[in-house]
This record gives sequence, C-alpha cells and structure tokens, in this order.
Amino acid sequence: MEENKQLQLQKNLNEIQVRLKAPKGQFNNFGKYKYRSAEDILEAVKPYLKEFGLTLTITEETKELAGYLFITSTAVISNGEGGFSVQAQAGINPERKGMDIAQSFGSSSSYAKKYALGNLFLLDDTKDADASNNHSEKPSALLKPKMTKAVLDLMIEAIEKGKGDKVKERMTDYTMTKTQKDTLTKLLK
Repeated sequence: MEENKQLQLQKNLNEIQVRLKAPKGQFNNFGKYKYRSAEDILEAVKPYLKEFGLTLTITEETKELAGYLFITSTAVISNGEGGFSVQAQAGINPERKGMDIAQSFGSSSSYAKKYALGNLFLLDDTKDADASNNHSEKPSALLKPKMTKAVLDLMIEAIEKGKGDKVKERMTDYTMTKTQKDTLTKLLK
C-alpha cells in the first residue's frame, strides 16, 4: 500500500510539473525585466495541490559557515504518507547597502524559496509565442540582431586564428544574410 502511495505521489508531481504555468508577475523597474516570485509560484500551484489532495510545505534554516550566513529553504510536496523535497540556498549579507538586517534576511529567504519551488516544479524560463505581452511582436527567439559587417569581419578573423568552434557557437546569435552565412560556412570547412 505504501509503495502505491509513493508511486501515485510521483505521478501527481509529474502531472503538476508538466501542467504548471507560473507567470512572471513582478517587474524590476531598475533592471527593466519581469521575474517570478515565490508567491507567484505558490498562487499557480495551489489549484493543483487541491486537485490531487497534496500538501506543500516550505521550511527554512539559517546557518553560518566559515563566517558566511546562508539560508536553506526546503520545499516538500506530500500526500500525507510520503513526500519529495528539494532544497535551495541563498547567502545573507546583513550589511547589504540600503537594507536593514530584516530586509536582508527576507530578500535571501524569498530568493531561496523561489529557487526551491522552481526546482521542485521544474520551472524554467522558456517562453512560447503567446507568452509575450505584446502579441503584435514576433517571438523573442526570432528577434536576433542582424549581423553587421564589423561582426562578420571579427568572425572571419577568429576563424583565421583557429577559433572556428567559437564562431560556430556565436553564429546562431545573429540573423545573417545568405552571403554572410555562406562566407562563414565556407571558411569553417
């Protein structure tokens, strides 16, 4: 019976990992980027916990090692008899500029929780075409910078210096004309 419960928990967790979408509901004005908080993940996972009759707990422990403070967050998903857990850690800097000690601990706690939850539910930063806010734009994967003559010249120079492998890696970072691609491909042979 116990083995069946563990197997069912594994299946339920897998289903959550496949279905869970936790949007990046926060915006960093300084860095001009969206991000996902622990609260965003918790809000997204609660319906699945109810659907499958599971519980999620998060515990934290603060430790000091070699003079450095860090916090370990442990996220545990359970069906009452068995569970799976994942941990994540974050350093704590009590002298962080612009923060008092409580804010510094809170910031590190949020970071560790977010990563423990993200790892438990296999959240990643991949996006599909519908994930962008501006649906008139092309998906971000298609918006590569155009290769300039200066970049092409640098790549040709790198190939001539025996760094063709690096050039191959970087070619995918640019939108190239057929002539640019043919030139680099010919030199790489």
